[in-house]
Amino acid sequence: MTDASFTWDVPPGFNFARDVVDRLAAEDRLGLLFVDAAGKRHEYRFAQIAEASKRWAAVLRDAGVGKGDRVVVVLPKIPDWLFCMTAMLRIGAVAVPSAEQLRAKDLLYRANHSGAVAVVAYAGNAAEFEAMRADATTVRTYLLVGAERPGWTSTDPLLERAQPWDGEPTQAADMAYVVYTSGTTKDPKGVVHSVAFTYGKRVQAAIWFDVKPRDLVWCTAGTGWAKSLWNVLLGPWSCGAPIVLHEGAFVPEERMDMIRDLGVTVLCQAPTEYRLLAKLPDLGGRWKLPHLRHCVSAGEPLNPEVIELWKAAFGLTILDGYGQTENTLLVANRPGTDVRPGSMGKPTPGHDVAVVDEQGRVCEPGEIGDIALRGDPPSLFRGYYGNDEETRSSRRGEWYITGDRAQVDDDGYFWFVGRADDVISSGAYRIGPFEVESALLGHPAVMESAVVGSPDADRGNIVKAFVVLRPGYEPSDALARELQEHCKRVTAPYKYPRAIEFLAELPKTRSGKIRRVELRQAELRKKGATAASGFV
Repeated sequence: MTDASFTWDVPPGFNFARDVVDRLAAEDRLGLLFVDAAGKRHEYRFAQIAEASKRWAAVLRDAGVGKGDRVVVVLPKIPDWLFCMTAMLRIGAVAVPSAEQLRAKDLLYRANHSGAVAVVAYAGNAAEFEAMRADATTVRTYLLVGAERPGWTSTDPLLERAQPWDGEPTQAADMAYVVYTSGTTKDPKGVVHSVAFTYGKRVQAAIWFDVKPRDLVWCTAGTGWAKSLWNVLLGPWSCGAPIVLHEGAFVPEERMDMIRDLGVTVLCQAPTEYRLLAKLPDLGGRWKLPHLRHCVSAGEPLNPEVIELWKAAFGLTILDGYGQTENTLLVANRPGTDVRPGSMGKPTPGHDVAVVDEQGRVCEPGEIGDIALRGDPPSLFRGYYGNDEETRSSRRGEWYITGDRAQVDDDGYFWFVGRADDVISSGAYRIGPFEVESALLGHPAVMESAVVGSPDADRGNIVKAFVVLRPGYEPSDALARELQEHCKRVTAPYKYPRAIEFLAELPKTRSGKIRRVELRQAELRKKGATAASGFV
């Protein structure tokens, strides 16, 4: 099929659990290769996955979760995360996937803002939920996976006794997810995706991942992030391919060993992971990867040097793809097309993407403007939950405005320029300065703070904080470390500022607003680098 002839054709009664997982269960095929924290392998056939999903559906139903109810899910990279998330699609409940690193304040905001009726968690983050429990006004049920704890309902015995349940009918327009994304000066926004979106992810898996049923696909993203839903759960299974799920942390040598030993054929990693792997000595000589045939990078732009190193080692070109929590793969370097190093590539099927000016007019080649998507395809979010004003402001006439800026060349290739806002892309994470600044202001030594991204060879950017101290406090390395530890305690640890600079005052506009752009540009001049974007 050509891009011009592409149509979405979303079935009106589509349900990912029944129409994808249950149909695959009719075949005796591998669906999941799980490697636990100890390195032990566990194989799950699609039939086992379908039954586990149906048991989870029954447990959620009996716990009072119904169609349309929101549920905050915070689980590590274990099979129960897949089973639970698939079960929620099966019954028409709305998942609020959240990262393991989130603290009580973050979790409370997501629970109250979404009106969640239940929480699914595990022992490692139960204490954070307990710290916010008294203030979570709508949450009635707290489900704990893999352990027993006072005040929680353990799911393990319930799953053993549960009678598998097929679930409820769903429609394409039904809500499926509320995924929270970082903001710059406001609280995180809840991105609403519909059931139709879960159907649309097969397009990304097919045209960018190039997934075939015979593949073994490994997307290394952690649970709780949009990438894990799009690229771990929905995409590969939509194309009939098994996936890898690894519970352990990223260790470069171990990662290379696993890619080789598991026989991974399609690999999706964050740029930070590719960068660290590329630093391993004798990469291509030490590791032979005869099964690996396709690699993509998700999270932010990948350095051309890393792409060349990887290609020299394994003969494979890593393909970048661009998208957001609010949408899917909008622009990409695709298999079988000419890749121009440093380019974002071209728009993907079903997406009318252009660079537009402030009036919503398509820019001429070479002119810098806003990356925008025309119309309302099923791959685009339905709006920001409970925030009509933000939803409206994301539109410019017929265009959805992504917040990223780019230019297009004479041949239709997109070239990224920078963020239109202040969100920081660091490793695989997107971090809102407001959240880190708020954490810093909670320390008695801090009078003012401003947070920006500072270019970094491995992470793309690191979080850097500029701090003005209160009278009676003096700048020191010890105080900088104390502020870092403070941030780790009150917000997700990945958000903490890896660099802190003390200033007498912050640059501001005449109206008193902090000029983060001035600080960011100063960092760019120091590092001689360019800004990174929010890639898929």
